[in-house]
Amino acid sequence: MRPQQSETPELGDSRQAIREYILADEHKVIHEMIAGAQLSQTERDAISARAAGLVRSVRKNAKSTIMEKFLAEYGLTTREGVALMCLAEALLRVPDNTTIHELIEDKITSGAWGSHVGKASSSLINTATVALLMTSNLLKDSERNTVGETLRKLLKRFGEPVIRTVAGQAMKEMGRQFVLGRDIDEAQDEARGYMARGYTYSYDMLGEAARTMADADRYFKAYSTAIEKIGKAAKGRGVIEAPGISVKLSALHPRYEFGQEDRTLDELIPRLLELCRKAKEYDIGLCIDAEECDRLDLSMEAIEAAATDPSLAGWNGLGLAVQAYQKRAYPFIKWLASVAKKGKRRMMVRLVKGAYWDTEVKNSQENGFEGYPVFTRKAATDVSYLACARFMLSRRDAFYCQFASHNAHTVASVLEMAGMTGHLNSSGCMAWAKPFTNRSSIGTVKTCRAVFMHRLARTRICWPILFAVCLKTVPIPAL
Repeated sequence: MRPQQSETPELGDSRQAIREYILADEHKVIHEMIAGAQLSQTERDAISARAAGLVRSVRKNAKSTIMEKFLAEYGLTTREGVALMCLAEALLRVPDNTTIHELIEDKITSGAWGSHVGKASSSLINTATVALLMTSNLLKDSERNTVGETLRKLLKRFGEPVIRTVAGQAMKEMGRQFVLGRDIDEAQDEARGYMARGYTYSYDMLGEAARTMADADRYFKAYSTAIEKIGKAAKGRGVIEAPGISVKLSALHPRYEFGQEDRTLDELIPRLLELCRKAKEYDIGLCIDAEECDRLDLSMEAIEAAATDPSLAGWNGLGLAVQAYQKRAYPFIKWLASVAKKGKRRMMVRLVKGAYWDTEVKNSQENGFEGYPVFTRKAATDVSYLACARFMLSRRDAFYCQFASHNAHTVASVLEMAGMTGHLNSSGCMAWAKPFTNRSSIGTVKTCRAVFMHRLARTRICWPILFAVCLKTVPIPAL
């Protein structure tokens, strides 16, 4: 049985407030947050100038990767861009050729590739575009039942595999920009060069969700092994300076859903606590990754259990990711502050914009809900992010703050609110060192999320793809 929560009135009120916001009116919610995100005109001017400086410096110093060249031609607002991103993320973790071919067929036939032929500045991208166009045309032709069907089948049989191979290789090259390693050993080997340059990592195993208990057992074992290997490599540097691990709760149990609450939590929380105890043993951080909105209530049970467990007392490595696009983000962070107080700890909180927007909107539509658990406008998410960031900065007794964003304006806003000055060094990484107090500084934008999977792999996110701003508890010299 899981440990019973001795919930204080403060925590109980906070949790009820969170539940009430799940489908709340977007206009009402955002207007409640505007005060927390409000900036003076002087601050706005400073933020705009700093953001422009960041962008100019990145453009000047950063070398374009294959992924960035693709994105320069295929924006994420186009069907082609979305298809490419899906392929880049998925191809390296597809288990067999049949599935790879079906995935390519599904994604490639949806794009208008002809409009991009010869438009890119890179010859590699132009060649890949031609391959994608030819693949798309062959696949579409093969679906038509015409007089030339026999000839098309012959062409598909002999020509399509070659073209698919070219397109597939292009996608894999894109995927490698997001992949640190196929397992924790390979990820650590690849990370050494970056670690020597001052980066630190949160290793994330791609699992998304266990479908069976056998899956959950395998993921748990992989997490446990990874913690041990990360911990040994950390050599006692502590939860802030050493690499850590990110854990998906849905990877630890196949029925991670509200309808199975009692069973799930009874079986999942002991697993989470075991991983946390192992992370504590090696003095590294463990971050609980964000999930879909309908799992937040379950996640809160698990988070509170870990934050208040007596066996984890004195360990400040427990962390989690918070998605600002959720309408419940702000009350959720306030609840976390209460949990940190109850557990007498400082929690590592990574504030992000959010990653499942399409899924959340679709699920709400399919279920006939009157609203959505996420904001429907980017501007609203930005306001939520800034309001949450300001609250986190005001509670550094409860939080070790981490801010992640692809947006230079967001990064500049966080730095301004934190009262910091920043610059970019020659390697294209942001550094700053002005202390908040005599005991705290803001560290470098060199904290990366390195994603691995035993047998599978996901994302290596580094500058300039992701800004990760970490508020340190000890001074860190400027680079």
